[in-house]
Parts: sequence; C-alpha cells; structure tokens
Amino acid sequence: MKILFFDGYCSLCNEIVDWGISHDKQGTIKFASLQGEAAKRMIPPYDLRDNDSVIYWRNDIAYQRSSAILHFLGDLGWPWKTAKIFFIVPGPLRDIVYNWIARNRYRYFKKRETCRVPTPNEKARLL
Repeated sequence: MKILFFDGYCSLCNEIVDWGISHDKQGTIKFASLQGEAAKRMIPPYDLRDNDSVIYWRNDIAYQRSSAILHFLGDLGWPWKTAKIFFIVPGPLRDIVYNWIARNRYRYFKKRETCRVPTPNEKARLL
C-alpha cells in the first residue's frame, strides 16, 4: 500500500495532492491528512509531532521529507520517476531545501482554515 500523508491545512500540500491524483494514472497511491485518523493509526506518535514533514508510506516503510517526495514521484512513473536521480545527493543535504520550504509554506502558500474535504470523485483516493 502506498499512502502520501500530508498537512491538511497546508495549501501547498493540498496542491500536491491534487497534482498527484491527476498524475497517478493507475490510481495506486492513496492520500491522507497527517491530522486524520489513518495517520493516527499507522504512524508512530513521535513521527506525527512534526507536521513539517510529508510522510510517504510505501511497502510498510515510512519515508519523510525529501525521501518521501522522491519515492512518491518515482511511483508516479515516467517522466516523474526521473526525479529519483536526486537520491545521489545525501539526504541531509536534500532536506536543507525541503526544510526551508516546509518552514515557509504557510508564508508563501497560505494556510487553510480547515482540513481538506474530499470531493465525491476523490473519496476513493483519500483516507
């Protein structure tokens, strides 16, 4: 099972979910808010303290930060899987960029007042 856990209040994160749904042609990736029940059931509490990180649950492994994004893109297929080339950059260096974006996401992309509510078409994809 593949699940992208995202900050449900983050406009940037919600845009990534919209983009991911439209680009996951096989429909194999599910999406769930970090604030939701699926996250509470599946992710250890110490990982949920940090809502600055996207978590990508893939093959029973929880990836965070830039590794989560790269695995997510890789699972979308061609041409997005070419982003996996960035795995040659050590994780701490990739995460410098990721952490800067995460820290500033509300400033540049705004914060929603409420978590995402799925449309009828999205219900099967959102946990």
